[in-house]
Amino acid sequence: MLTYLLRRLLMALIVLLLAATLLSALVRFIPGDPAKIVLGPRASPALSERLRAEMGLNLPVPEQVARFIANAVRGDLGVDVLRRVPVTQLIGAALPNTLLLAVCSLTVAALIGIPLGVYAAAHRNTWADRLIAVLSVSFVALPTYVVGLVLLLVFAVQLDWLPAIGAGDWSQPGDVLAHLVLPVIALAIVWVGYLARLVRASMLDVINSDYIRAAFAFGHSQRSAYYRLALRNALLPTVAILGVGLGNLLGGAVFVEVIFTRPGLGSLIYNAIEARNYPVVQGGVLVAAALFVFANVIADLCQRWLDPRLRNAA
Repeated sequence: MLTYLLRRLLMALIVLLLAATLLSALVRFIPGDPAKIVLGPRASPALSERLRAEMGLNLPVPEQVARFIANAVRGDLGVDVLRRVPVTQLIGAALPNTLLLAVCSLTVAALIGIPLGVYAAAHRNTWADRLIAVLSVSFVALPTYVVGLVLLLVFAVQLDWLPAIGAGDWSQPGDVLAHLVLPVIALAIVWVGYLARLVRASMLDVINSDYIRAAFAFGHSQRSAYYRLALRNALLPTVAILGVGLGNLLGGAVFVEVIFTRPGLGSLIYNAIEARNYPVVQGGVLVAAALFVFANVIADLCQRWLDPRLRNAA
């Protein structure tokens, strides 16, 4: 297990190194001159050139990439050219809101989607199974930003039941929870449908296996065979998908945070792209990539721990 952990961590570091290299190179090809956007069109050429030198834009692209990676390894993601504060400070302030949103969304999706998938498999080919299938496919097809806009217009603007913008006051948990409801639903609804379909398919594969038939032969009830024996094995593929889901939710949080004006990592990156604020864009995307890789490593370890076949493999 230790060998596997070290191997996965090494692979994660390689992925992050490649991501940092590609990110630093691609950001340079974003259209627009950052100096003119930051200083305005009337800035003098000397002042614009000074800002480009400060941002390292006067260096060759390979040297810019190497400098960014070397600084990132030391924990230095640069300085925001607009607010003159370290990028790590901005990310540290925005990241808790995004993590809370993503984790709550994934939790809600799992609490709804997994039971729906199990129920559909246990009652396959019934009207309930067909209804869950239609709802699942419909949820998967819904774009996150469309769901967010509809929820905002209906429940925040028309009905005025829930707050429309912001993340709430952290000193008041009820206020934070109220601000979370609509963004969490907007992010979770797609994964409710996806998990329901995935769990149903996994449950049907396990239900048709020999050991479930043997359980029935030994007198196990349907509830016991399905929920005590089949469910654990059926959830193994879902554990791996949840790690990918957390990473995807971090990406989807960009649209939700912009729609609901939440001060998170997604809105920070979005505003930085508009302002051509390279250090914030690079730092924010790199942190998001690191969280995605870390979530997948945790999911792989959990799957290996739950499945003895994987745990005993080399």
